[in-house]
Amino acid sequence: MDAWRRALLAVVCGVAVASVYAAQPVLEPMARDLGVPARLSGWIVATGQLGYLAGLVLLVPLGDVADRRRLIAAHLAVTASGLVLVASAPVAWVAFAGFAVAGMFAVVVQTAVAYAASVSPPAERGRTIGVVTSGVVAGILGARVVTGALAEVWGWRGVYAVLAVLSLAFAALVPAFLAPEERPRPPAGRRRVVAVPLGGLLGQRLFLTRGLIAFFLFASFGSLWSGLSLPLAGPPWRLGESQIGLFGLAGLAGALGAARAGRWADAGRASRVTRAALALLVLSWAAIAQLPRSLWLLAAGIVVLDLAVQAVHVSNQHLLTAAYPERTSAVIGGYMVFYSLGSALGAAATTAAFAAWGWAGSSLLGAGFAACALAVRAAGGPCWGSCGRSISCPAPSSASCCSPSSAGRARP
Repeated sequence: MDAWRRALLAVVCGVAVASVYAAQPVLEPMARDLGVPARLSGWIVATGQLGYLAGLVLLVPLGDVADRRRLIAAHLAVTASGLVLVASAPVAWVAFAGFAVAGMFAVVVQTAVAYAASVSPPAERGRTIGVVTSGVVAGILGARVVTGALAEVWGWRGVYAVLAVLSLAFAALVPAFLAPEERPRPPAGRRRVVAVPLGGLLGQRLFLTRGLIAFFLFASFGSLWSGLSLPLAGPPWRLGESQIGLFGLAGLAGALGAARAGRWADAGRASRVTRAALALLVLSWAAIAQLPRSLWLLAAGIVVLDLAVQAVHVSNQHLLTAAYPERTSAVIGGYMVFYSLGSALGAAATTAAFAAWGWAGSSLLGAGFAACALAVRAAGGPCWGSCGRSISCPAPSSASCCSPSSAGRARP
């Protein structure tokens, strides 16, 4: 895949994922306008995440049996319809319905990642996934900057109108510019198996371990970004929407982490990257907790947190797509179920924790989720986390020891 098509997929992913996360910097005025109580405002973001969860189960597996280019275009078009519903919502329940629809079809991100992995040579798969995932990071975090600025000019409804227009535009571009993919053939004597993501994968240690890491990883991520606007909008800082959105620039460092992590994964370092990044994730919360006293320490903590999250996320996807090349869409969809559940938990829990205990409570919550992710990685051992079997592998940091051809060389 050439650089132009990588960039196109990255931008598509950025626009799609922004439809789920754009509410975060404008959570307070949006909740006030729609009549949603402050203690329940986290459900505005969580609803999109739950819709995303439904899409992962129902829509992403279609990529293993249908033309992914057409799926990407169709999903972008339906996402636009949900965004229009949000932008024009007269009452809260209409907006929640729009968030659910937009979130459900924003799983176009996973179809795009599966497409990118399937058309890339094995030696470049990590690099390609890293570049495309960097678009996801830019969408999640960059949207905060743009959302804050647009909201002060056109209001929060204008933000969703702009996202709807962009989604429709890319729905038209994708079929014209993406090349058709060649499906990998199953080995001789084996039939192609296409399953619902969680159907047979929960019994696979590699999948389950990486899924649980993703669950706690994105619960920690959601604890920060879904709750951050609340203390920044209040005393002592009292920042406006555009000022709060600027903190997304600090998080954009995660895009650099995603691209670099892909190259490390190609070099067989995915397991070591995961371990080191999760340790940094726990430590980042010590700086983030200083928000009431220092915005500089908060910004430093955000940089470290997003670098760590994206490094682990790309490493997880690289290992899983290498281990299950015939079920790329299904395994990514199943993995992202853990992502979606974790993000929804973080979004809903952080606002409740903030209402009860302030930012200290939200920070302890985020750090606790990060510690759980590190504990899962540690409990898995060197081979659980990289190959999915509790044995000594020839190359513990590589997914190659998961393949059937190498299973016989593994030492008990």
